[in-house]
Amino acid sequence: MKVETYTIKGWEEKETGLLIDENEDWILVKHIPVDYVIDGYRLYRKNTIQKRKSKSKEEKIARVLRLKNIEIKAPSTFKFTNSIDILRWCEQQYGLFEFQDTEASLFYGKLSSATDHIFIIDMIQPDGSIEKQYNYDFLPSDIVSITFETDYFESIRLLMNDELRKGSTLLKI
Repeated sequence: MKVETYTIKGWEEKETGLLIDENEDWILVKHIPVDYVIDGYRLYRKNTIQKRKSKSKEEKIARVLRLKNIEIKAPSTFKFTNSIDILRWCEQQYGLFEFQDTEASLFYGKLSSATDHIFIIDMIQPDGSIEKQYNYDFLPSDIVSITFETDYFESIRLLMNDELRKGSTLLKI
């Protein structure tokens, strides 16, 4: 079991996670937002990481997580791919995705359209409403992290599904 802290280009706060797996482009962790709390999964793009460390603080966290019997495994259908395919996977699994860009701005959405070089999302607002074809062209290379199964992610998903249900009820009247 290995816990690491990451310094990411352009982000003020460091990120900590329980290392699950990695490939040449991505690191998959169980996210540790504070102390010994695990909150979902996070993928970090390797080329945005300035520094990785695992010292005494991280070793202490790993010890506590071992004592808590935290599982170290990826979701069963997860595979490392490119940014767009990972977003598609998240959307297929959960109905939406969450990502952060180089400015650490947070976005929830569904893919509206995508190529290898640019994508447009239907933006999911904090109240669960969906803004169709959010007026911004994203670059896949600007994605720094992709997150899923956090408490907040699940809350946004519940709100979105409730809004969609209410909308379909309104349409039936």
